[in-house]
Amino acid sequence: MRTTLKRGIGRGAEVNGNGRAVLPPGALTPVSLYRQPPPPRRGLAAQVGRYVLWLFVTVLMLVCGLVGGFYLWAHESAAALQAHSVDAKRAQARLDEVPDAKHAATALVIGYDHRAGEGNAPSRSDTMMLIRADPVTKTISLLSFPRDLIVPIWCPGKGGAAAAASGSARINSAYAFCGSSGALETVRHLTGLQVNYLISVNFAGFIAVANKLGGVWMDIDRRYYNKNVGTSYTNFANIDLQPGYQRLTGKQALDFVRYRHTDSDLYRLARQQQFVSAARQRIAKSIGPSSLVRIVNTIAHHNYVEIGVGGSGDFSLGTVYSYAKFAYGLPPGHVFQVKIGGIVGQNELTTSTTNIDDAVQQFLNPDVEASTTATAVALGRKLHARKRTIPPKQVTLTVLNGNGRAGSASNASYLLRQKAYTTLLPPGSQNANAPNWNYFHSKIYFDPVRPKNGKVAAQQVSRLVGSADVEPMPRNIKRLSNGALLVVVVGSTFHDQLAPIVVPQQPTRQPPNVRRDPGVSRSAVFRLRKRLPFQLQYPTRLERSSYLDSGSGETPVRVYALQGQPALRLTFVTGGREYWGIEETRWADAPVLADKSLTQRVNGREFDLYYSGSNLHMVVLRSGGATYWVVNTLLNSLSNETMLAIARGLRPLPR
Repeated sequence: MRTTLKRGIGRGAEVNGNGRAVLPPGALTPVSLYRQPPPPRRGLAAQVGRYVLWLFVTVLMLVCGLVGGFYLWAHESAAALQAHSVDAKRAQARLDEVPDAKHAATALVIGYDHRAGEGNAPSRSDTMMLIRADPVTKTISLLSFPRDLIVPIWCPGKGGAAAAASGSARINSAYAFCGSSGALETVRHLTGLQVNYLISVNFAGFIAVANKLGGVWMDIDRRYYNKNVGTSYTNFANIDLQPGYQRLTGKQALDFVRYRHTDSDLYRLARQQQFVSAARQRIAKSIGPSSLVRIVNTIAHHNYVEIGVGGSGDFSLGTVYSYAKFAYGLPPGHVFQVKIGGIVGQNELTTSTTNIDDAVQQFLNPDVEASTTATAVALGRKLHARKRTIPPKQVTLTVLNGNGRAGSASNASYLLRQKAYTTLLPPGSQNANAPNWNYFHSKIYFDPVRPKNGKVAAQQVSRLVGSADVEPMPRNIKRLSNGALLVVVVGSTFHDQLAPIVVPQQPTRQPPNVRRDPGVSRSAVFRLRKRLPFQLQYPTRLERSSYLDSGSGETPVRVYALQGQPALRLTFVTGGREYWGIEETRWADAPVLADKSLTQRVNGREFDLYYSGSNLHMVVLRSGGATYWVVNTLLNSLSNETMLAIARGLRPLPR
């Protein structure tokens, strides 16, 4: 129905030109009734399209909400991990500025607790470890310090004053009496290293994170057992672990890495480094978005971890992502566990500064070819030639100041001349200054006209200068080169000293320290052949002083469930009371097996080799759907040749 209101709707007559009255047309009705034609019927495609459009809009709104919520959560969680205690903030102010994602960064990890029964006694740092992530070489280096190592202790003065030596003591006392700043300064003076991050972890956080990971898979070298009944002999933490590869809860992992009551601090360091590698393997293999959320929530909301960051102090979401991406993409065998050599003593440990310097250089310069070289030597094979080097006497270079510190370029030029490099000055009377003083990292420019020698020489010099980029020489720099092959622009990260030239030492082949003795384990394995659903193997060669660990309370031969399948563990003890073992299982993709260094074919059989630096830690044989692991001692005391001889001597047992 339609209603119309309009002026002039009435009907009136008027006279036309002939004098006659004429009526207008009939009046329009103000109300009309009519039928609106129906709209065309929508086709099936149009109806579906409309539904999909609304569904898309709804999903888009939901996704935007989730992304926004995750963004806020991630930033809040990252902020919660930042240094917030007074102690951590003071130490953070002493850290070196964090480099960009293209350069190596070093973190000092402090694991501490406050032991029950010690009242108001200060917390102790049971763990002090340096971790270095290098995106250039795609390596992670670990350097642990025995808590009982006697070193000069450096405590910062009050009011932000410089640290001062306060005598020598156990390295863990630096944290106990001088806080995080004391631990940082003591390690820095001991090693001469820049430290960019400080990560403080209490042991409650250690347990919680391991549990949120769903446990950590670790290889336990022997039987660990203690029940504290109050006697002097048992007055330490309870522990109850059997030998073999297994998943540990957070509490079990903590008990394992802290144990040292029947060995020494050196073994505890090895267990700590083993845990770090196992945790990385666990994360790389099985972590997902949901577990990542749980882990970050656990860490952030319970104040288990504080992370001090050099420079800005901001621990951002981008930083978390960068390091997570780096860890995921790490090539197998690129985690290097460095040990300080020459340590002597029992309750108080000492070593020379030379041994510490050697460990620092291994830490800074992990040799990614070490496993290949060591394997070739152990098998008596010909070594491949290492990368080409250019003698310093054949390299000319010009040094420019890019940081604005007076004398920085002349100091670098002098130091490089001491290394036999030929240094030149800029042409004419020009100052040895870069176009600007805004260089944070040093730059090593090579002449693009001579790239073959130039790039190789530049890479050699970059290792000396440290934190340096290698790039072709731009025009504005070439004008200052005076014809030199290289131009070195020293940046803010150059501190008037060069790194020592590290020449990887080629190992010397040794005869395997083994004896042929198949009877030691064959009879024990033979009795178990029907209990396992795969063919067992037994060693025909053993380390010369080793026997099955059949001491009181020990477990020399163990059958147990591993991932729902029976597995076998043989535990051997050497004359020096170190433990090595053989694991046999059908679990073909255990987390530890993903980190192999290389595969070698020997006498028709293929062996996967797992190295820690140049030390062979594990050899794995795959046969008939099962895997057979020969696992070295915690300190890798069995030589590479001995490990390979034992693995090559494995023989199948008839079923």
